[in-house]
Amino acid sequence: MIQLKDIIDIVVVALLLFKTYKMLKGTSVIRVFVGILIFILIWLLVTFVFQMELLGAIMDKIMNVGVIAIIVLFRDEIRRSLSLLGSRNNFIIRQLEKFMPSIKTKTDTGDISKIADACANMSKEKVGALIVIENKTDLSDIVKTGEIFSADINTRLIENIFFKNSPLHDGAMVISGNKIIAAACILPVTKNLSLPKSLGLRHRAALGISEVTDALTIVVSEETGSISIAQRGHFHLHISPKELEIHLTNNKSDNDKSK
Repeated sequence: MIQLKDIIDIVVVALLLFKTYKMLKGTSVIRVFVGILIFILIWLLVTFVFQMELLGAIMDKIMNVGVIAIIVLFRDEIRRSLSLLGSRNNFIIRQLEKFMPSIKTKTDTGDISKIADACANMSKEKVGALIVIENKTDLSDIVKTGEIFSADINTRLIENIFFKNSPLHDGAMVISGNKIIAAACILPVTKNLSLPKSLGLRHRAALGISEVTDALTIVVSEETGSISIAQRGHFHLHISPKELEIHLTNNKSDNDKSK
């Protein structure tokens, strides 16, 4: 007889599989994931339905070794999931933070205008740029990959950092609160295969960091001068400087409300 705990068990497993499929959809490992599911289904049929002892024993050994293989194959996806689980977007984490208030400063309206103005100027001059604005997910691992410093947000400083002859123009700038805290940082590149080929490495890096953190990332295309935003695994492509300022303001408002 099916009990309530059995129903809960089935629902939880189904949700986990659906979330995993959704996360891997469009990436190069989705076929591997489907293949693993098929193998597990066959193993369940052989072991528990048909009770084929010899074949079941062989598949049991494969399953035991397969756990290690899965960790190796999906190490990036597992790390991403654990990162999101520990993110401040998580309900449990948010409740804990009520007892451990953050001292992080906020990006104010003046700083938002300075960032938008810098992007508008770089867009006109077709200067490539990649700017990551930290929200609640800690970006210390990303910051460590670049040149670490601390400077007030300034339109001219942002433009000078991404100037073509600047030693820091390659890579991403990281902004936390009201400070520029690093430049020339390396971002994880998305494995999403459905992206248009017209989007270059900057766009793919912007989407990559948006898939593993809640950061808002601004991209200025060196080829076209267009401004785009990546956040939570989605793009807002070819936006105007005014639309950029609206997105940055809304991002600030959303973070203020969640505190």
